[in-house]
Amino acid sequence: MTERTLGALASSPIGFGAMVLSPGMYGEIDERRGQDALRAAIDAGARLIDTADGYGADGHNEQLIGRAVAGRRDEVVLATKFGFRVPDGAEAHRFPVNFAFGELAVNCEPKHVRGYAEQSLRNLGTDVIDLYYPHFPDPQVPFEDTVGAVAELVADGLVRHLGVSNVTAAQLRAAHAVHPVAAVQTQWSMWQPIDPELLAAARELGVGVVAWGPLGGGFLTGTVQQVAEGDFRQHQARFSAENLAANNDRYAPLRAIAAELGVTPGQLALAWLLHRDEHVVPIPGSRTPAHIAENQAAAELALDAAVLGRIDAALAAFAPAGEGALLRD
Repeated sequence: MTERTLGALASSPIGFGAMVLSPGMYGEIDERRGQDALRAAIDAGARLIDTADGYGADGHNEQLIGRAVAGRRDEVVLATKFGFRVPDGAEAHRFPVNFAFGELAVNCEPKHVRGYAEQSLRNLGTDVIDLYYPHFPDPQVPFEDTVGAVAELVADGLVRHLGVSNVTAAQLRAAHAVHPVAAVQTQWSMWQPIDPELLAAARELGVGVVAWGPLGGGFLTGTVQQVAEGDFRQHQARFSAENLAANNDRYAPLRAIAAELGVTPGQLALAWLLHRDEHVVPIPGSRTPAHIAENQAAAELALDAAVLGRIDAALAAFAPAGEGALLRD
């Protein structure tokens, strides 16, 4: 499996998004199943493991990863994000999102960043974070100030590489001017295009792209017919009963292309992303070892120009029903 680079950081072509392994996002899940899934991802070739201090209650996701990779730390690149765990007594800085609950809250004040990192190090059971991101730009803090606080952690050896997440092209450039950015994490999939200005800036600066939601919250696997109670996707417009039915109908041409190639729709979606740029690393998540192996196998799928042209034509006509972007313009 060919390596990819995110700035100076080496990664597998496809990483693993661990958010799904904590309860409260995609329904309930127990400890053993979560650890088994993560170990299956590593066994299948996923090197970049993505988490955040806000996934699960009280650092659950990071702690699960720490237990699962014990004894295998040298096999993985640990990437985590900060800002959602607002400290006691600190102000929650709110901003709007396109989910039913309407807003999220962060605190990325520089005075808190070292404490966030130290807690994540304890949760992960490691002495260094390989890739550390502010989860979102804090609307009440100059982004350069937050980035500068992470740069101090790099200088002190607690963090190896700086990442930025859910940013604009201008914010990426501002961050890179403070300290070299290895990766920008952004929403990107067949049904949610990347901001072309952000992609252009990343290429110009030599910054890799970590694509979150590369399977559209599971929709692009072609297997989602309804969303269960307690599933985070209930808050997303594209997964309402009416929109989901319409989107499944509209996705049929892409499912047909996958069938012709003898691959799953999810593998086609991941391979298509890998063909967009040599420095993009998708981070799909799954709780099922068979699906995890299926996702990793997409890195071996070669799509020629004719197939890519057919995919792009089908995508141009796709027009998903419902808002798909997390962040509002």
